[in-house]
Amino acid sequence: MLRAKRWLMAVLGVSAVMLATSVADAVIAPRPAQALNNGVARTPPMGWNTWNTFGCNINETLIHQMADAIVNNGLRDLGYRYVVVDDCWFNPDRDAQGNLQAHPQRFPSGMKALGDYLHSRGLLFGIYQAPLEQTCAQYFDAFPGSTGSLGHEYQDARQFAAWGVDYLKYDWCSPTGTMDDQVARFGIMRDALAATGRPIVYSINPNSIHDKTGPRRNWSDVANLWRTTEDITNAWNTGQTNGYPMGIQNIVDVNVPLAGYAAPGGFNDPDMLEVGNGGMNDTEMRSHFALWAMMAAPLMMGNDLRSASAATLTILKNHHLVAINQDSLGLQGVQVSHDGTRRILAKRLADGDVAVALFNQGGTTTTVSTTAAAIGKTGSSFALREAWTNVTSTTTGTISASVPAHGTVVYRVSGGGTTNPTPTTFRLRSESAGRCLDLDNSNTANGTGTLIWDCHHNPNQQVSQNGQTLRILGKCLDAPTSAGNGTRVQIWDCNGGTNQQWTFNGNGTVSNVRFPSLCVDVDNGGTANGTPVILWSCHGNTNQRWSRV
Repeated sequence: MLRAKRWLMAVLGVSAVMLATSVADAVIAPRPAQALNNGVARTPPMGWNTWNTFGCNINETLIHQMADAIVNNGLRDLGYRYVVVDDCWFNPDRDAQGNLQAHPQRFPSGMKALGDYLHSRGLLFGIYQAPLEQTCAQYFDAFPGSTGSLGHEYQDARQFAAWGVDYLKYDWCSPTGTMDDQVARFGIMRDALAATGRPIVYSINPNSIHDKTGPRRNWSDVANLWRTTEDITNAWNTGQTNGYPMGIQNIVDVNVPLAGYAAPGGFNDPDMLEVGNGGMNDTEMRSHFALWAMMAAPLMMGNDLRSASAATLTILKNHHLVAINQDSLGLQGVQVSHDGTRRILAKRLADGDVAVALFNQGGTTTTVSTTAAAIGKTGSSFALREAWTNVTSTTTGTISASVPAHGTVVYRVSGGGTTNPTPTTFRLRSESAGRCLDLDNSNTANGTGTLIWDCHHNPNQQVSQNGQTLRILGKCLDAPTSAGNGTRVQIWDCNGGTNQQWTFNGNGTVSNVRFPSLCVDVDNGGTANGTPVILWSCHGNTNQRWSRV
């Protein structure tokens, strides 16, 4: 979350950081999962947050100026309404009654006055807190005190409501605590906010310096928004699968497979926008914004709007992409295909249109193509409107564009009927082991073997189906031409051979087309991470049965 966090991690290393604070009191059993329905965030919230540009260097004058810039630049009228004051807004000490207080030098007029100012400008008021003893800045010794909400949840919620708060960002920011601890603690504040009677968007971050619970749980029973990754930074690719910090490409890899969690009132949160903060070229910043729009992500700006360039405002004010993001169906775009370079997302819209993103993850310009049928359109003639150029065209089915490196072309496709897009990317989970087929160490060399590993959403477990071929990281799942019992299932350059074609059988087994008596098998019924995936005579036992997840 924090520049202090970034500095401390660089100096001490994450392992040194992991020694601190623990959850103070007993775990409260979480209530059964049910979708949170507090009447807010029916579409992804839009607005601005202090953190990415200003960190702890905030005060009420800055907030006033930024609110004015939002209004004067026409951003409020486009939907950017939440102004979220992140960490370091508070007095390091609670008052004698245990109430939170505004920092006396930074916010001398108090937080209610700040909320009143925002409301007077037609904006909404967001604030930051943490569920343990300390906020993130306090945990990393960048700000004094221990004013987290632990033990004060209902008191703090009442205080927020009295100040006119409309949005709470609630940040775990600790290496301690199990998943159940987090569900319980986040759930207390959920219930405390509900008890105030004020509609407050509840945004949680379970991931900071913590086991990455975002991709492993649907948090829609707890919050309106839930972070799915570690913190974003203003770079395209930091090489992190889900570790600190995250580039745009790295976040997309984690967030795309979670589309099924999103719905009105609850959305995956891949973190705030870095548009306008440097670190990327214009093509990459356009991709960043387009992909966040397609993923039904909150659009929370993080740049200095007082000095935003024309190019930055052009991206943030793209009304075609904002409309796609704010569509009332509240769906996240699903992955239609991904071959390791070309990635296609489709998002069904309330008026029957479908938005399709043609995303080039590669380093050179390439053609990215799909069809109307693949994205869920039926019929014989369709209109296309390109989101960046506003150019319209027609097609009988092919949807294609030349896309620059790291670029994304987005079309809104109209005409014909609409069905759900058909995702062709999945993981293969072993029934016996409960683990997923995995490409060993993400190695893409010909002959690399497959194995089972704890299921995750990284690319080396993402299987793309095209006809009867199955691809991982751009290579095809392959049975060596001399295959027999015990032969390792491997990857190889795709060549169209029958040894690279696979049949999903009705009993859950996956057999090879060239060797139809051989099935994909977890060696000796093993369940441990790293157990090889082999070919063996088909028998239909649980170690040969696979689910597409």
